[in-house]
Amino acid sequence: MTAHALPRVTLGQGLEVSALGLGTMGMAEFYGPSDERESVLTIRQAIESGVDFIDTAYMYGGGRSEAIVGRALAEVDRDRVVLATKCGLIRTADNVRIDGRPEHIRRAIDESLARLGTDHVDLYYLHRVDPEVPVEESIGAMAEQVTAGKVRLLGISEANAQTLRRAHATHPMAALQSEYSLCTREPERELLPACRELGIGFVAWGPLGRGLLTGTVRRAEFGADDVRSILPRFGADSLAANLALVDRVAELARELDCTPAQLALAFDIARGTVPIQGAMDRAQLAENLRAAELTLDAEVLARLDAIVPVGAFDGARFHAPMLAAVEK
Repeated sequence: MTAHALPRVTLGQGLEVSALGLGTMGMAEFYGPSDERESVLTIRQAIESGVDFIDTAYMYGGGRSEAIVGRALAEVDRDRVVLATKCGLIRTADNVRIDGRPEHIRRAIDESLARLGTDHVDLYYLHRVDPEVPVEESIGAMAEQVTAGKVRLLGISEANAQTLRRAHATHPMAALQSEYSLCTREPERELLPACRELGIGFVAWGPLGRGLLTGTVRRAEFGADDVRSILPRFGADSLAANLALVDRVAELARELDCTPAQLALAFDIARGTVPIQGAMDRAQLAENLRAAELTLDAEVLARLDAIVPVGAFDGARFHAPMLAAVEK
């Protein structure tokens, strides 16, 4: 394992980004209380540290995440940032629904730009594929925003390989974003090969397994405002089995003189993906950044394959309603 500076990588369509991104979902909701001031400072520190790929979405807090990012970027040179957001999900008082209709997409981009305080985003994802709307129609409406100058490049999230090909045929895709980590390696079967074939970048959300791979989650005790309280992978029985795997990953991390989180992020980078870390504060950010200094050799990757092969972790990654919204 050798050290090097924070590298840059190229996604599809020539989009160059830092090898580690920063996700802002947890700054808005889903993982318990957050500190908006600290979130703003963390985003700015990430940019100062060379992390220029900032990921948000309307779905995160019903626009709160976008507003936090907008506040953070208000004092940052916009040209220093590769800004990504998403459309295709609608929040209501008691649920979330998919909406891939062109009329929704046309409204959503203007609303996102207003919250972000910018005239364009660099990467615009379809957050979920609407089963009631042909993906060609959704992507076509997003492509209109490229023509209008509101969006530079397009992507799609949690789509299967077949839908990815259809989307790419409608308008070139710069990136596919899907969950990928040592906990969730299923994209290695079809999605990663499809991305490589088509020249589409793979952006990995949840690279730390919603905190599981950091080694800090030790029991199934989550507040009502923490989504992990309803996720099967974090249920008491599944968690016990999964922690045994996490402990083996942590043993390897100690051998390599790094933290489990750093090893998990370095694994994603080694597999040719761009992990979107969800650092909630500057201390977590500083720890995670060291992952970009690690190069995992073939022996380390083989050991990880043996410890946590595809499908090793117990329990579904989503609860039933959320699982129904992702393509198989």
